[in-house]
Amino acid sequence: MVISAALNAISAAPIQAPERSRQVTHKPYPNYKVIVLNDDFNTFNHVHDCLVKYIPDMTSDRAWELTNQVHYEGQAIVWVGPQEQAELYHQQLSRAGLTMAPLETA
Repeated sequence: MVISAALNAISAAPIQAPERSRQVTHKPYPNYKVIVLNDDFNTFNHVHDCLVKYIPDMTSDRAWELTNQVHYEGQAIVWVGPQEQAELYHQQLSRAGLTMAPLETA
């Protein structure tokens, strides 16, 4: 009898579920940097032409600035953005013969 009375008391007690937070935290996806490295076999013209061909909205003037940066500073960040696009541009530039640094988060 004592056991059944205790069970009835437990089952009769209201159960409250923990409150769920209504706040949603949006964490943006990281951006990735596409970096071209200096090397001894690609010409200025080839680097410039690849940048104009494969990087969206790349102007000729900006491509020359980046080409000079690659040559004189050893590397240049040529594009920053979402991972999927960064992987595409990295692969295209690499296949064109440019020396590429691994993708890095920005």
